[in-house]
Amino acid sequence: MSSGEVRIAIRGEPDVTRAILESGRACTAIGFRDDQKSRVTTAVSELARNILKYADSGEIVVRTRETRHARGVQVTAVDRGPGIEDVERALADHYSSGGTLGLGLPGVRRLMDEFDVQSTCGEGTRVTATLWL
Repeated sequence: MSSGEVRIAIRGEPDVTRAILESGRACTAIGFRDDQKSRVTTAVSELARNILKYADSGEIVVRTRETRHARGVQVTAVDRGPGIEDVERALADHYSSGGTLGLGLPGVRRLMDEFDVQSTCGEGTRVTATLWL
């Protein structure tokens, strides 16, 4: 069951900032501590910047989620870029196809409780990550 959703089109750095702010608001709304909020906003920053770097544009969706037993924030990053050729390799620390430190996706996976990547070459990538309260 979802209780709230915000969609942010990512086309430039101001959109990244908006996605970070919106994810922070969602965290505050459900009662996350500052350290938990920081984990989510850092993940959003990484995912949104990956969209700009590898796909030029895409979307970040921030949802508050509620089950009978828990509340959380789910972040989904979607793009129609080139896709990830080797997802397992992309999830390894220090691997980068773009000349970076290669800590983005592995870092997001470590920050969040749930993490999933779906990518098809030539069609795009969807990353979904959730942190539970």
